[in-house]
Amino acid sequence: MDLIRALILGLIQGATEFIPVSSSGHLVLAPWLLGWPAPGLVFDTVVHWGTLAALLAVFWEDLWRLAKAWVRGIVNRRLDNGEWEGDERLAWWIVIGTLPAALVGWLFEEWFETLFDTPPAAAGFLLLTAAILAASERWGRRNKRLQQMGAADALLIGLAQAAAIAPGISRSGATIGMGLARGLRREVAARYSFLLSTPIIFGAGLFKLVDLFGAAGASGQLPALIVGFLAAAASGYCCIRFLLRYLQRGRLYPFAIYCAVVGVTILLFTLLR
Repeated sequence: MDLIRALILGLIQGATEFIPVSSSGHLVLAPWLLGWPAPGLVFDTVVHWGTLAALLAVFWEDLWRLAKAWVRGIVNRRLDNGEWEGDERLAWWIVIGTLPAALVGWLFEEWFETLFDTPPAAAGFLLLTAAILAASERWGRRNKRLQQMGAADALLIGLAQAAAIAPGISRSGATIGMGLARGLRREVAARYSFLLSTPIIFGAGLFKLVDLFGAAGASGQLPALIVGFLAAAASGYCCIRFLLRYLQRGRLYPFAIYCAVVGVTILLFTLLR
């Protein structure tokens, strides 16, 4: 892979992982439209670690605090007596919210892989993302703080994250949308979405890293891999910061319109071809 292609795909991965327009959908559609071969396992793994680096750069203090609170909760054996408080409670909501995606990804891995070879399916799921964003913006109550989340909120947002394994369904869009539907404020839903994404992106990256040991030719791609990693990390960091600021006042409709336009365009392009 040449450096320009690595730069473009890395920027796409980092930006669309967090902006609610579906990174997986764009990484299926962009090479297909441009006539490029699929990036391959090695590159895909490296750019996923780039987005994880962006998350850690923004939220490392929050994640460290939550990890300590989670361990403290286990040590104090307060798992079933209703005494979770503050960071302990939030840490357990993240654990609960991570389980559906981990289970669905494990059980239906082969089926989801077939969707990544089907650009029209990604386009159709982009239209679904547009509907999710528009509906949650239209009917979400948006009056709850992070501390007011309950187990039902965590589970439903986790199920939304599980659905986003399909290419074209935005992970951040689905989780933020479900957060709004459950009454979270926009910026709160986005913050929780990003915190929730950390374990699943780490797990997906780790899973691919295991597969990577059986892949050949990684050393020959080193310059492109470095460019892709840095591009994904930089664009991911900027987009996290942007979205957290934007959602303090802005709405999700522009992202819904973008997903709808791209989805319809790809479907029309498929028909014309």
